[in-house]
Amino acid sequence: MKAAIYMGKEDIEIREIPTPECGDDDVLIKNIYSSICGTDVAVYLHGPNTGHRITTGGEFGHETVSRVAAIGKNVTDFTVGERVYPYPRFAKNDTKRAGTIGGFSEYILVPQAKRNHSLYPVPQAIPDRMACLIEPFTVGCRAARRGQPQAGESAVVFGAGTIGLAAAVSLKYFGMDRVMVCDRSDFRLAAAKRLGFAVCNNDRDDFAAAAVEYFGTAPSLTGNTADIDCFLDAAGAGSILELFMSLGKIGSRFVSVAVNNALRSLDLLHLTFAQKSIIGSGGYMPEDVRDVMNIMESGRWDLESMITHEFPLDQIETAIKTAADTEHALNVTIKF
Repeated sequence: MKAAIYMGKEDIEIREIPTPECGDDDVLIKNIYSSICGTDVAVYLHGPNTGHRITTGGEFGHETVSRVAAIGKNVTDFTVGERVYPYPRFAKNDTKRAGTIGGFSEYILVPQAKRNHSLYPVPQAIPDRMACLIEPFTVGCRAARRGQPQAGESAVVFGAGTIGLAAAVSLKYFGMDRVMVCDRSDFRLAAAKRLGFAVCNNDRDDFAAAAVEYFGTAPSLTGNTADIDCFLDAAGAGSILELFMSLGKIGSRFVSVAVNNALRSLDLLHLTFAQKSIIGSGGYMPEDVRDVMNIMESGRWDLESMITHEFPLDQIETAIKTAADTEHALNVTIKF
């Protein structure tokens, strides 16, 4: 089989390696589409230890939709030809392999495969290309869930990449009334607008004024501010937490899903008297897979429109470089 092998910073080789063979309890799947994660971009541009635990000389990739190619003699949960989503945390029975299950290889061996655990059946109503977005959507869905959304509430999402847009869609799915998406890229904000969201360009627009105009007002410790229940950071800029601290209303919540390891100082007295919350969100859980598939089946949003580029496996380096260009690309996929 063909496989993309990570060799270090800006170095990927396409190799012919042996196709794995099924053990008695295993399932072999053939990839249909895989999408490129921001961590794949990071480890390509900056070298090992800057994204997932991707080993030099090893396979990588984890956002994929596949079809069952072969099953072991003891396997009764799956049938050859069935379309499946390999759940990265459990696909290799090793959560440390979540970023390296082989999404950029033609085949993946799933040992001791279990239905709705390591492999999830993909409903027929979800197109192949959309289905490769299940994994990043579960990350965004988890972040939205961590924001404790309630019907009729409002939220602002910072970052119009795949995770941010997935979070925005999920917040609406969970019943939030008004959701605004903020970014510095007009290209990505146009994608958010096509999905039905109000948008704000942080580089050009006055966020405080735009937020008051869209959300209305509510009390804060220092006077009236925008009536936003949840601030969700899918961008990672330090100024976003500062906006929450200065503009967040009494009782508002901040969810961090962006990868940001900077140390920050907080005014805990302000948090106490304003009854604000700061919440972390990382990864996903099985209930997020369920909700994402429901979102995709609903047809309420044209989620496939988030895919702006498609490449064959042989052009994976070009694909990753394209994914890094946030002014001209959103989600980039590999078609097998």
